[in-house]
Amino acid sequence: MPRGITQDQVNAAADAILGAGENPTVEKVRAQLGTGSPNTVTRMLDAWRGQLGERLRQLSALPELPTPVGQAMMGLWQLATEHASQATAGRFAEEHAALETARSTLATERQDWTARLEAAETERARTQAAKDLAEHACTTLDAQLQDSHALRADLAQQRDRLQAQCDQLAAELQGLRAQLAEEQQAAAAERARQETYVRNVEDRAHQEVDRLRQDVKQWQQRLESVERSHRGAETALLAEQGSLRDQLRGSERELARYAGLVAGLEKALSKQVKPKPKKLPAPGRAQHPGHSKHASK
Repeated sequence: MPRGITQDQVNAAADAILGAGENPTVEKVRAQLGTGSPNTVTRMLDAWRGQLGERLRQLSALPELPTPVGQAMMGLWQLATEHASQATAGRFAEEHAALETARSTLATERQDWTARLEAAETERARTQAAKDLAEHACTTLDAQLQDSHALRADLAQQRDRLQAQCDQLAAELQGLRAQLAEEQQAAAAERARQETYVRNVEDRAHQEVDRLRQDVKQWQQRLESVERSHRGAETALLAEQGSLRDQLRGSERELARYAGLVAGLEKALSKQVKPKPKKLPAPGRAQHPGHSKHASK
């Protein structure tokens, strides 16, 4: 409602319009005042009309008022009453039309809000279903996570066990290599001893060839016997060396198989757990080609 408008201002503006010979209407009063809402001006103008009748009756009851003036005032009152009735009927028609328009608008808005409410209810049901599905998915993921943790622990235990086996095999391989080296050294020493013995025998034979010419055949037989024994011992040592080499190769293949198994388990573990753990190098794996080459020689 505009600020500053009073009943006295509306009464003064209506009196001025009526004194100018015009019918006081809401638009004219607002134009006279320069402000005021239509509803407020209408209400105050109705109050002015109610006061106007009383004022006219008071004027007509004065004994000193001339008869023509009283008749003119009565005519003016009738004219004002007729105009007020027409204005009231027009205003009622306008308000009725506005009321019908508002009622239609409210019906349309009600239908719209009903549709929105149904859509919101459908969306709420869909959201509730999505929430239930998400909660079920979360429960499933929690169970899978627990299984993943258990699998991770099991894989870690298997990795530790295989690592221990690899360490044990590496130690055994190292022992076999040390044993092979000792046996090779022993074979070399035996070969050197036999060669020294043969050389000594040959030297003695050459020194005594003149003196022991008659015994040459006997010494030759003994020499052949010694050589056969030497060849038999050398053959046995070579056979034993080949057997040890085969055992070494088998151990290296077994170690390589365990190293591959460890690598596979670490790869499977890395797929289950993030960030990816560093791959542990297989112990002694980088030394295999050198040792295999030495063994093949």
